Amino acid sequence: MPPQSRNRWTPWIVCGLLALAIALVFGQTVRYDFINLDDDVCITGNPQITGGLSWQAVGWAFTHRYFGNWDPMTWISHMADWQLYGPNAGGHHLTNVLLHAATAVLLFVLLRQMTGAVWSSALAAALFALHPLRVESVAWVTERKDVLSGLFCMLTLLAYWDYVRRPFSMVRYLTVLVLFALGLMAKPMLVTLPCVLLLLDVWPLGRMKPQWRVVLRLTVEKVPLLALVAGCCAITVWAEGVRLHEYLPVRWQLGNALLSYVAYLRQCFYPIDLSPLGLRRGLEISNWAIAGAGLVLASVTAVAAALAKRRPYLLVGWLWYLGMLFPVIGLVPFGTQAPADRFTYLPQIGLWIALVWAIADLCRAWPRLRVAVAPGAMCLVAMLMVLSWRQTAYWRDSVTLWSRTVACTPANHRAHNILGNALVERAVAEQAVDLHEMDRAIAEYREAIRIKPGYAEAYYGLGAALATAGRPGEAAAEFRRAIALQSNYAIAENDLGNLLAQAGQLDEAMTHCRKAVEIEPAFAKAHFNLGEILQLQNRLHEAVTAYEVAARLRPNSLEYRCRLGEALSGLGRQAAAEAEYREALELATRQGEHALADLLRQRIAKCQSAVTRPKQ
Repeated sequence: MPPQSRNRWTPWIVCGLLALAIALVFGQTVRYDFINLDDDVCITGNPQITGGLSWQAVGWAFTHRYFGNWDPMTWISHMADWQLYGPNAGGHHLTNVLLHAATAVLLFVLLRQMTGAVWSSALAAALFALHPLRVESVAWVTERKDVLSGLFCMLTLLAYWDYVRRPFSMVRYLTVLVLFALGLMAKPMLVTLPCVLLLLDVWPLGRMKPQWRVVLRLTVEKVPLLALVAGCCAITVWAEGVRLHEYLPVRWQLGNALLSYVAYLRQCFYPIDLSPLGLRRGLEISNWAIAGAGLVLASVTAVAAALAKRRPYLLVGWLWYLGMLFPVIGLVPFGTQAPADRFTYLPQIGLWIALVWAIADLCRAWPRLRVAVAPGAMCLVAMLMVLSWRQTAYWRDSVTLWSRTVACTPANHRAHNILGNALVERAVAEQAVDLHEMDRAIAEYREAIRIKPGYAEAYYGLGAALATAGRPGEAAAEFRRAIALQSNYAIAENDLGNLLAQAGQLDEAMTHCRKAVEIEPAFAKAHFNLGEILQLQNRLHEAVTAYEVAARLRPNSLEYRCRLGEALSGLGRQAAAEAEYREALELATRQGEHALADLLRQRIAKCQSAVTRPKQ
């Protein structure tokens, strides 16, 4: 490594170059759209987000779980984005890029302040910031939690550095606690951060001594942080609905964890064919594979421990990697326990710290290496930038992303299913349905079913695609298969009911729509469809009740407000109908629906005329 610079402008130049490199790699995302991997549910389809920033929405973020998550700071950041950018996805992507850039710059600042090594800190921060494994965290809007928690992580570490380098101050200690709490409320994966602080006490802070009093004091110092961790874990269990899955035996969990640690290590040095939605390992894991993975991890740990006295950064960096990955490595039963690039966002920092400082030590021992190391480091960073730029390009839209995913993992049934969804969305985006794209979507759904015959979601997607393509009989059959495979499938019940209603089979349609709202009482579309069926049966009082529930659940829906107004008008409740039409008119004006706004003004005038007309 080159000698550490003492030029006071060098750190500022490094920060600027880091930000510029991140902009060059990830800046392309400002032209990208939302994707159909949770963005449609968590962002564009979440009324709390699309309502913008308000005290009510902030209260919801702190008091509700949504989509299996309790991440109030992340939700609030999305609300603020919607307030600023509305449905313009580019603005939401820009925020992710800015947060990632801030995290990378602060990592450089932190390492430089703690170690005094400018160029080593710069290289570690660059390797972290520009690695292809970062793409999923930055280019995916819903994964805002990674870059936001990363920012709070760096702020917490900087606050800790400020706390330990000066005499004790309760204010500085409380600052550490507050920033850590905010980080946990962005993403609970930061639960291992107190352990990282203990590692930093060993190196580079040098606070940890081989004396039990010192160890005890530094451990007790972390107790308030561990209390926050306990509270976060309890909330996460509530939000995720964590339970031990009967199909996950202990042997599988342990084997999967060991193999995942090694797989992430391989991806760190060979980041090729990366894609979202990694496949969960099958239950039959070879004992040889488990033993091999265990041997690799044990060997690295043993070498790092043996060198810990002279090169403590090796053990600190390695344990940083192992520890920060622990919550998502498969030993804790969250989700499907499938691998994902985003899980490496903060854990991989430890590997780069160990590697970069080891190279710096080699350069000090053999000064001639500096001639080769400096250009090599620049080439490595440039190569990572190219790979990350290319990987980011796959996230431009849903069809491109999932086409890439099925190319990397052909046996990925979920990827085929979601690609089918993306093709359907693109097929119906134009005024006339693109039947060629619809046929492609149908083929993807059939491929997902071929790979996993009992995959209810693919049967539902196939049914929806067939219905859109004008093949209602085949669609109904697929919806029924989906319902048979998965009980309490609300959306399939609702869509089958809607299809039957269009065919005039109102009684059976009513049964399925009622089943949908029974399964999911907050399913606005099902309440609306139920109202339409009731209105077709001239049961207007019941239809009004159903429409009112739908409008309450989706207050910004023009369609729901207009249909409620029609039903109220049909009952002769002109004043109530006028009130709904006025709400709809305000929404139509705000959304630029000028033709509909003119129609609503006519209906309002008609309601007023009916109210003021003298009785004969």
